[in-house]
Amino acid sequence: MGRGYPVALFLATALVAGVAGCGGDDDSSDDVASHDPPPPREFPPAKGRTLEQIYAEATPDQDLVVAPAGQAYTPGRNRFSFGLFTAAGDQVTDATVALYVAHGATGEARGPYPARVESLETDPGFVAQTTADDPDSAKAVYVTDIRLGRPGEWRVIAIRDDGGELSSARAPSLRVGEYASIPDVGERAPVVHTPTTEDVGDVGEIDTRVPHDTMHDLDLADVIGKEPVVLLFATPALCVSRVCGPVVDVAEQLKAEYGDQVEFIHMEIWANNVYGKKLRPQVEAYGLRTEPWLFVIDDSGRVNTRIEGAFSADELEAALQ
Repeated sequence: MGRGYPVALFLATALVAGVAGCGGDDDSSDDVASHDPPPPREFPPAKGRTLEQIYAEATPDQDLVVAPAGQAYTPGRNRFSFGLFTAAGDQVTDATVALYVAHGATGEARGPYPARVESLETDPGFVAQTTADDPDSAKAVYVTDIRLGRPGEWRVIAIRDDGGELSSARAPSLRVGEYASIPDVGERAPVVHTPTTEDVGDVGEIDTRVPHDTMHDLDLADVIGKEPVVLLFATPALCVSRVCGPVVDVAEQLKAEYGDQVEFIHMEIWANNVYGKKLRPQVEAYGLRTEPWLFVIDDSGRVNTRIEGAFSADELEAALQ
């Protein structure tokens, strides 16, 4: 991983920063509710057409920005999360939207893939000061499942249905198959030591959340392969994407409910909590290029679920169940 990581991290989180709204006034209320995806029939069928043909069928919207929330994709089915915001930086959390993808410049379009909205909100008792004090903290993320059949470049467009009026927007291209070192579902999770409160004089050395979370009591090496584990790589105070704070809050809430069945471990990203200088060795061992990352590991030590970027309490609960 080495020196290329900070640049790659910035590129990915600069995109996902769209989820956070960039500090502008959004077109949503303070409370953002999750909702199911719209039916595919609301969007144009692919029918063997190209992305450009589908894009031209709707009205191009230069004010709508599609921001993928990750960059690690594998051939096959992928969870694809993204943010929508205006060119002015205002978060859009209530759109009816679907994605289309195609391999390369001339590939046949696939889709539509309607997106659901996943709220990142937690019960008030689990909202950290780190999250509450950040005006750019993410409130929601769009999620859909897309199929990327082979490695290489995949191009993406979004179609928004606003009361029957269709608009189109382009998204950054995806590169499939470039991050094979990150443990995938079904693979064994790397066994690494994770620092605990007993290892440090001040828990602030291993946790940038305010107040500190309760996920630093266990060393991963002591429990992996024996108990189910939620392993969350995130840095609430140093996260460019503004989603680390909310997802650590989500994990804290689920720990309160499932902590007697599953072990929860939170790992910070940067050595000595100094952004951009040196990665913690645990991050290196997992081959990560962005943050946050969630791994749900079963009691045999294999990855059951992995999620790059933002996730809701409902998604984490589904993974645990």
